[in-house]
Amino acid sequence: MLGHDMRIRAILLALVGIVGLQADPGWWTREPMRWVQTNLRETDATLDARRLVEQLADMRANVVLMGMGGISAYYPTKVPFHYPSPQLPSDHDMFGDVITAAHSKHIRVVGRFDFSKTRQAAFDAHPEWFFRQADGQPVIYNGLYSTCINGGYYREQVMRILSEALETHPVDGLFFNMFGNQSRDYGGKPVGLCHCDVCRAKYRARYNRDIPVDPDEDYRKFMFDSSREVAAAIGALIRSKRPEAGYFNYIQESTDGIMSESNTAVARPLPLWPYSASDNVDRARNSQPGKASVNLNMQFVDYWWRFATVPGHEIALRAWQNLAHGGALTFEVNGTLDLQDRQALETMKPIFRWAAENEQYFGGSQSAARVLLLGAPANTGRTYATEPYRGMFRLLSEEHIPFAVSDNMDWMGRREFDLVVATDWAPAGLKEYARRGGKVLIASALKPDFDVAQVVRTEKDVKGYVRVRDHAAFPSLKATDLLMLDGPFTELKANGQPPLTLVPPSMIGPPEFIHIDMRDTDIPAIFVQPEGKGSVAWIPWNLGGLYYRHSLPAHAALFRDVVDRLMPERQLKTDAHPLVEVTVLLQDGHTQVHLVNLSGHSQTGYFAPIPMAGIKVSLKGRYRTGRALRNVGNVPIRALDGRSEFTVPRLRDYEVVVLD
Repeated sequence: MLGHDMRIRAILLALVGIVGLQADPGWWTREPMRWVQTNLRETDATLDARRLVEQLADMRANVVLMGMGGISAYYPTKVPFHYPSPQLPSDHDMFGDVITAAHSKHIRVVGRFDFSKTRQAAFDAHPEWFFRQADGQPVIYNGLYSTCINGGYYREQVMRILSEALETHPVDGLFFNMFGNQSRDYGGKPVGLCHCDVCRAKYRARYNRDIPVDPDEDYRKFMFDSSREVAAAIGALIRSKRPEAGYFNYIQESTDGIMSESNTAVARPLPLWPYSASDNVDRARNSQPGKASVNLNMQFVDYWWRFATVPGHEIALRAWQNLAHGGALTFEVNGTLDLQDRQALETMKPIFRWAAENEQYFGGSQSAARVLLLGAPANTGRTYATEPYRGMFRLLSEEHIPFAVSDNMDWMGRREFDLVVATDWAPAGLKEYARRGGKVLIASALKPDFDVAQVVRTEKDVKGYVRVRDHAAFPSLKATDLLMLDGPFTELKANGQPPLTLVPPSMIGPPEFIHIDMRDTDIPAIFVQPEGKGSVAWIPWNLGGLYYRHSLPAHAALFRDVVDRLMPERQLKTDAHPLVEVTVLLQDGHTQVHLVNLSGHSQTGYFAPIPMAGIKVSLKGRYRTGRALRNVGNVPIRALDGRSEFTVPRLRDYEVVVLD
């Protein structure tokens, strides 16, 4: 690896150091993880620990996440108001038996806790610990009472339970499910906001008003801060009691690993999001590059059907995406591994075994992408639309532009990018990035948090067109004069002759009248402005959202031409099909090009991907050797003009080419 890529590696290593990796990083950072989660039921308290561990070892898992305590304990807890499973034999330590057996096979054990609910006896003794609805009533589901993140249960009782668990069991980590106050129960019923005495007093002291009926910006910030206070206290306790243990949660703050899920739900709006795992891992790894990403691959269809398995090819696709973005290889089941629907398990076994055979190429990787896509931050109190972001995610992936996702600006001054793409969140820091020479593309009707152009007005719903005035500027649109426009549009004051302009709504019927009143305007539909040594391009309408919903080639062509104008030389070029996802990672001194075949996804179905052959790739940088890991063999490299060209001989579901 020479020149350009040595600089990339130096930047990434510096970034990791800045975000606070320990001098002696934890096992979750050092070791490639093949992670299996078993969501145990109370009735699984009598499971055969040796059998479970033999099953894990057979599929070459090296981490198991399983129930330890919280709603039900799987060891003989002595903490008052912490309840062992009724099926756990007296004084039997099932969880301890699993640790002993697992450690003998070099499998790490992460204990799972859920403190969101507990038994009526605790409620009767300490009603002040619990969530209260606006009418003062508790939230009860299947006999369990919901706790409050601000009450004494989370703030005191949880610390007693965890102290016991950490002192009595050599766990390798702890994970926390359903962390904080939930706004809906498992059946989807809204329960509102907590009005317990503690929440009411804290909220009034902070905002000098009562808790609102519906969550607003202040309330979301209040809940965010409350959960992070408890998260920090739990993290401090783990590190004081068992510093070698990892701390995993669905939040970023105070944790060692960021958890997420790729899952399904029968009522989820269509279209399906086949990039779920890529999205979750990319965002976690590049928002917090010093932390592990554990994106759980959930095998079940929905809460009501936890023993029914989603398509095996969907499970496999998520697995490959996890690996292609530098995350843990994961698999989740409900109950034990003695499943009633074994399709997903049988799909994952060969993937786990293959990853184990090639484990030296996984773990400790960092994205080498030269393009950044900004995701919406979670701690602003604001809500952001998902569709514009997902549309840009798809466009970048289908154009084979390697990109990183970040929901913060911590990368500023620490890592170089050729282009930053923003949708609804365009923070003020992008102005300084552009002034230093960066290129920024904003596609949103929302005004950025810095001045780009003079805003005249914003219309919330424009059903019109965008006219191409300068086809030389948009060569991919040579056969297109009008592009569909549907949704919000921000009118900007022009700074010359705009190459794209607004065509406002006109008559749509009857057929004899369609658009006979169409009129052109000089209102720009794109605005490009120099900023210091760089530049900012603002498309003041929802390009990403329109592409997400309709996949029109004209919108993709516009995106392609704007990117080529801002970034004339792409990091990677390929003739791969648009449904081949390509990522570039750095790992242990090697550059890796990962290819994930999504061609098996169609509407609500996941089928075997279509095999592809002879995929040509050109990557910026000079490399001497290449080797493919799935279809094992050397990949000849041809150097040309500072780039390295090679051909991937065959792609079935997934391939990774290691370059040196």
